[in-house]
Amino acid sequence: MSDANIGVDGRSESPQRSGRKVGLSFRLHALWNLQGVSLALLARRTWKSVMADRLFGHAAELGFYFLFALFPTLFSASSILGLAARSAHQIYDRLLDYMALVIPTAALGTVLDTFNETTAAATSGKVTFGLIAAIWSASVGISAIQDTLNAVYKIEETRSYFEARIYAIGITIILTIIVSFGLAALLGGDFIAALVHQRQQDRLLAMTASVTARMIGWAIATFFLALTFAVVYYLAPDWKKRRWRWLTPGTLVGIVGWLLTSLGLRVYIHYFNSYAVIYGSLGAVIILLTWFYITGLMLLLGAEIDSEIETAAAEIRPGFPSVPAPTPQL
Repeated sequence: MSDANIGVDGRSESPQRSGRKVGLSFRLHALWNLQGVSLALLARRTWKSVMADRLFGHAAELGFYFLFALFPTLFSASSILGLAARSAHQIYDRLLDYMALVIPTAALGTVLDTFNETTAAATSGKVTFGLIAAIWSASVGISAIQDTLNAVYKIEETRSYFEARIYAIGITIILTIIVSFGLAALLGGDFIAALVHQRQQDRLLAMTASVTARMIGWAIATFFLALTFAVVYYLAPDWKKRRWRWLTPGTLVGIVGWLLTSLGLRVYIHYFNSYAVIYGSLGAVIILLTWFYITGLMLLLGAEIDSEIETAAAEIRPGFPSVPAPTPQL
């Protein structure tokens, strides 16, 4: 018998995982039930898998491809929006302003300047032929996500190059729409809040209504952020048996970790702006690349946590043929 087996859910079961022999032949219906696995043990297993799967290196790879795919993605988004609005690039420029909540100002300024230059130079003819090329180029980042998530989940890629790329293009379009809706929710909340302040004379009522509108906008944007992670985890890997999951422990850790590290990067850049001294005019690009690295790392970390929960649950099943998970060290 071969050392590597294929589980019923489509995972390619590697004979070595985190330094011990494991296998996985099922997928849990709910990942919030840790099946008796302690959080301390799960954290140690996840850390070992992070190092074994070279997540830091894969995150750096994702960061490069995200940067490479950024402007084609923005061009594609504004072009898709342009099917419904003539001033699409202006609308999308306003939506991108809300990315300043997580992206350092210097990096976002570079993104907006380049985006405006690109859209200003685009004519109807260029958009017609450029949209296809832009979507194809934007899917490069998603293709990198497919490869890295396959490595995290121990899945053997069976799709052909063109089949996987078609999947990547579809995911790119879906994620572009989802992210645009998330940014639009923030814009809509602020718009309603400003409208209430303008038309409501009662200051207390106006403040209450504006705060409520912004909170609803944030709640909707958070929903779309969670949906982004769920779509990536569902569609990107080459699952043979897919199972939709809205919010998993890995997704929650990935989202919270992404928000905290993004805000931490903003604070660091604000108080210790050493990038400009070290990298000069390239400082904004390095900051943006660092933020993409953080984004890729949090995305992969969430997938790694979910994978370890399922693997640990499989090992404690009665009759599991592999070496059981080690007990926590006191």
